[in-house]
Amino acid sequence: MTSGDKGTLRIVFTAQDLARTRVAARADLTWEMVGSLHRLQIRDGGAVMTRWRRRARADLAAAGLLNDVRSTLIPLAPRGPYFPDFLTPIEAQAGHEQALQALSHTPRVRVRHEMELLRARAGLPTSSLEDLARGDERSIRRLERVAAGYCQTVLSPHWPEVDRVLAQERGLLLRHLATGGIERMLSHLEPVMRWRPPVLEVDYVAGRHELSLRGRGLTLIPSYFCRMTPVALVDQRLPPVLVYPAAHHVSPAVAAGDPLAALVGRTRAEILHRIAATSGCTTSELARLAEVPLATASEHTRVLRQAGLVASTRQANQMLHQVTELGEGLIGRRSSVPGEDV
Repeated sequence: MTSGDKGTLRIVFTAQDLARTRVAARADLTWEMVGSLHRLQIRDGGAVMTRWRRRARADLAAAGLLNDVRSTLIPLAPRGPYFPDFLTPIEAQAGHEQALQALSHTPRVRVRHEMELLRARAGLPTSSLEDLARGDERSIRRLERVAAGYCQTVLSPHWPEVDRVLAQERGLLLRHLATGGIERMLSHLEPVMRWRPPVLEVDYVAGRHELSLRGRGLTLIPSYFCRMTPVALVDQRLPPVLVYPAAHHVSPAVAAGDPLAALVGRTRAEILHRIAATSGCTTSELARLAEVPLATASEHTRVLRQAGLVASTRQANQMLHQVTELGEGLIGRRSSVPGEDV
C-alpha cells in the first residue's frame, strides 16, 4: 500500500466492474490497525484522536507491548511512501480471526518481495525487520503475535465507536445504491473522490496513478482510522480495494421525556433515530447500533414499517431500512446528520 502526499489515482471501470463493485460488509481489522499506526505517528484527527493516542500509548506500555510496536509494527507501516500489502489481507473481510491467520500464512516469497520494496522506499531500521525480510518463520509468527496484541490492546476498547461510525457510513452508501444505483453511490464519495464515468478520480499519494479493474470490480472499505486521502493496494494482481476516510457523525440519542418515545416506545424511538442518523442501515447494523438482539431489531422495524415510518428494501441477502417522509416528520428532522470534525 502507499500513503503520503496528495496526488491522483484514476480507477477505470467497465460495465462488468460496476456490477461487481461492493461495499465491505464489516469494519476491516487490519486496515484499522494500519490506519491507527499512522495516527500514532502523526498528530492529526483532532481531540478524539488525541485522546485515543494518549490512551493507546499508556495501554501499550502497561501491556508490555510498546517496544514491540515501536520496533516492528510502526517501521512496517510508516507514514509513506509505502507499506507492504500483506499487512491488509482481503481475508480480513471474513472476520478478525481470519485476518490474523491470513497475515501469518502469507507466502514467504511474497513477504520477502514486499519487504524488499519497503527496504528500497523506506529502509529497514530494526534487526527484527531484517529477519522478516528473509522470510524467517519465527519472525512472521512474532509479527502475528504483536499484531494480535496491539489490536486487542488499543483497538478492542475503541471498537464500539469504530463500529458505530462505519455502520453509519455503510448505511449511507447502501441507501444511495438502493435509490440510485451504483453510479449514484460512487457520486456520493466526494470530495475525496469524484465519479467521472467511467473513471473514479481519487485524491491519492504524490504523482499520477491508474488502476484498471479489468472486470474484477472494486471493494469499497470505509475506515475509521484512515484520514486525509484514500489508500489502495500497490500490487494490482491482488483483489482491488479502496480504503477511504469515513465521515464521523454525531450519535443520535433519545432524550428523557422525548414525546416520540412516549408515542412508540423508547426502543422503537431509538431505532427510528438510528435509521435516520445513518440515512439507512441494515437490520444487523441496526442491532449493533441500538445494542439490541437481531430478532428485536427485526421485529421493531416490522412494526415501524407497518406504521409507515420506515421503508425496507432487500439488497442481496440484507434488508436496508430507511426513514420515510412521515417518519422524518415525526422525529422532527431530516435524515442527514451534520458531520463532526474529529
